[in-house]
Amino acid sequence: MKSLWKISFHALTLLAIAIPASSAGFAQSDGLPAWAFLWDPTVKVPPPDDKPNSLPGSNAAYSWKQTRDLFVAPDWHPDDHPAMPDIVANGRKPETRACGSCHRVEGTGGPDNASLAGLPVAYFVQQIADFKSGARKPSGPQRPSTQLMLASVKDMTDAEVRAAAEYFAALKPKRVIKVVESETIPKTGPSRLFYVKSPEGGTEPLGRRIVEFPDDVDQFELRDSRATFTAYVPVGSLAKGEALAKTGGSGTTVACTLCHGPGLKGLGLFPPIAGRSPTYIVRQLYEFQHDGRTGGSSALMKLPVAKLSQDDMIALAAYVGSLEP
Repeated sequence: MKSLWKISFHALTLLAIAIPASSAGFAQSDGLPAWAFLWDPTVKVPPPDDKPNSLPGSNAAYSWKQTRDLFVAPDWHPDDHPAMPDIVANGRKPETRACGSCHRVEGTGGPDNASLAGLPVAYFVQQIADFKSGARKPSGPQRPSTQLMLASVKDMTDAEVRAAAEYFAALKPKRVIKVVESETIPKTGPSRLFYVKSPEGGTEPLGRRIVEFPDDVDQFELRDSRATFTAYVPVGSLAKGEALAKTGGSGTTVACTLCHGPGLKGLGLFPPIAGRSPTYIVRQLYEFQHDGRTGGSSALMKLPVAKLSQDDMIALAAYVGSLEP
């Protein structure tokens, strides 16, 4: 652990050198990226039934009622991962939901929930501690996924946190996102917590946002870890994001590789971010910039995000999401 903290201190020193003194007058991003904090409670969800569902490549069967029970983590492909600890598979009633339900049993997550596969144990443990202490809290809209997370971790024991951390750290992150630059996208339909395509078809302008669709909505909502996504990003985002991530963009930020390592696959306490949901990445950049994340090593992110505009966040997230995990 001592060597990891040495890495953190060294990184903080380098950040102080890398950010010009003129950045003291930090520029905030231009407004809330509402598209990244999607939540529309007026979108009605059909009542769940008990009819078993099947998915290609799996011998398992789960009903909609089971997949909406957050104390059950549907395990469509048990041979793809080691045995789950009980806190991941079932949680602990009355409040601690199964980690594998929202984050999927292989830690793939989605636009609405973090991907956990491959996160360092110490980083995972620190995030739970920050949620518990209030050092990690939503600075944007109050969304049910965040509220469930806050409720779920409140009574987690140290042993449960450690078991979940070690399980997810042992998983290899999967490539589940395809990033596509485009000026137009499939028309979006009524979307509750993540974007879905309109059943009527058609297209619409993308504008200044990222729109991330599950390629198969049922597969994602049935909580299959093999579900994939297409993230549409503005034209030019990948090149701009690569420049920001690798060089800092002439003082706009600091090269992400400095802390997150070559290929952004993680370094010491710093988590791997390559191949993660672009929508989720934008939310986290916004939270760092607006003091939604202040615990642990979060201070190391304060300078890098300080001058980022919303367009910068979009570009960085697009590039990060396009990388091989």
